[in-house]
Amino acid sequence: MKISELALAAQVSVKTIRYYEQIELLCAPVRTDNGYRHYQQKDIETLVFIRRCRELNIALDDIKRLVDTQQDPKSSCLLVDNIIAEQLARIQQTQRELALLEQSLATLASCCKSHQIKDCSILQSLKSPSVIT
Repeated sequence: MKISELALAAQVSVKTIRYYEQIELLCAPVRTDNGYRHYQQKDIETLVFIRRCRELNIALDDIKRLVDTQQDPKSSCLLVDNIIAEQLARIQQTQRELALLEQSLATLASCCKSHQIKDCSILQSLKSPSVIT
């Protein structure tokens, strides 16, 4: 299949496929005599796998490790488990940080009762060196 067909089947852009080939996340395809890339079913599976990993916000380096790990079906799942556990920890940390950010913004949003910039509590709070909570 051609690159446009692969892109459609895997629900990614042609540009993304070329980028993944460039960074060696996706193996370089066989070229036909006229220079066109020729892809196979396994390329769709790999791209769908990569797309799903990206949806989980897994870093490209980790995705590469996950792709490489699949070359030996009898190897341990420990690497896979560790990558997923680390990603979960990163997401949980981000959620905690976002909760604090939300709390700070909610405090700011509710602190200003003024209708004039000169008396705006939000602007005064943002100028203050203390942490907003």
